[in-house]
Amino acid sequence: MDFLKGLLIRLVTTAFAFWLATLFIPGITLDSDSAVTAITTLVLVAAIFGVVNAVLQPVIKTVGCGFYLLTLGLIALVVNGLLFLLTSWIAGEAGLPFHVDEFWPSAVLGALLVSVVTWVLGTILDRD
Repeated sequence: MDFLKGLLIRLVTTAFAFWLATLFIPGITLDSDSAVTAITTLVLVAAIFGVVNAVLQPVIKTVGCGFYLLTLGLIALVVNGLLFLLTSWIAGEAGLPFHVDEFWPSAVLGALLVSVVTWVLGTILDRD
């Protein structure tokens, strides 16, 4: 039961972070007519982002270990921005009204904002 609670908290905090990204980062849009559509879209995009990160992030970190060391971890901003763009593309293919215009600054700043917000909310809500 604790696993499901933690998963639900992560999903909700990530969806909230995506909503904040649509409000504050130019180039990240959520085109929905109603609040129900917007919330559903944000939860689905958060789930897509979670799956993309769970599947690709470990592979990228393992393969690109040298780049992480060489750049003192700054390459993580580029990787997270690309994963954010991939999430936007998958959402678009799934017919969800969520879109990220470009890599810089939209995807990079969006990924940074989502990371910080989910970390802070996860710490406050004790998701683990």
